[in-house]
Amino acid sequence: MMSQHFKNAVVDTALVGSVVLLLMFFYAPILTLVAFSFTSSRVLTFPIDGFSLQWYGELIRKPDFFPAVINSATVAAVSTLFASVLGTAGAIAWIRYQFRFQNLFRVVTFAPLLFPQLLLGVVMLLWFSVLGNWLNFSTGLVTVIIGHVVYITPFALVIVAVQVYGFDETLEDAARDAGASRWEVFREVTFPLLWPGIFSAAIFAFLLSWGNFYVSYSLSGTARTLPVFVYSGIAVGSSPIYPALATLNFVPALLLVGLAEFLRRRALKRQSTALSTS
Repeated sequence: MMSQHFKNAVVDTALVGSVVLLLMFFYAPILTLVAFSFTSSRVLTFPIDGFSLQWYGELIRKPDFFPAVINSATVAAVSTLFASVLGTAGAIAWIRYQFRFQNLFRVVTFAPLLFPQLLLGVVMLLWFSVLGNWLNFSTGLVTVIIGHVVYITPFALVIVAVQVYGFDETLEDAARDAGASRWEVFREVTFPLLWPGIFSAAIFAFLLSWGNFYVSYSLSGTARTLPVFVYSGIAVGSSPIYPALATLNFVPALLLVGLAEFLRRRALKRQSTALSTS
């Protein structure tokens, strides 16, 4: 008995230790970047030499910083909107409906996930080059948005599909039995319960689009998004302004992920309440 208890304790300790090591492996570089953003030295050295906020000021004063932020925000917002709508429609078609060539539809939907981002960007650049010569247009933010929609929509679809798969259709049946129309069922029952999955998919899609480099670099033309701005600056030399930029990206992203998890938990509680009262 004691031996079995000891074995269980060893296994539990090993599992907890593995999780702690994994988290340290993931977050040590991020925490290091955050620390470097407050250094007073122009050279990134450890231990950190002094404490200063000057690099945040230098980052904001860069003339090409805010245009890059606006471009990235525009691309990410528009791409997320299209990806969320297409992903939600695709997820519902995936889970709820049976139709011819459904397996082919699933394979085609997953195809962008199988392409490395660099290869996807190059292929789409070649395609837009041919199409641009024919229709007389050049690459820019519009082509970046199209490329991002192609890339992030499958991710949104998979996340929403999980929510659709776990959806209890008896709630819709109860609403229809109570006399609700199809639109009222969707508006009052289906959409509110699917919304946490859609919101989570939108956050994930936004972050993927915001930080995407390969597709943006291939299709942006003369426009610059934030990842392209970072790449152009790092190509010249390292500077503490880039750890400062990474910190400004990391904190809002963490808050968005926390908000998505909060909404997911609230939706589960809401759904369980609805089931218990129906």
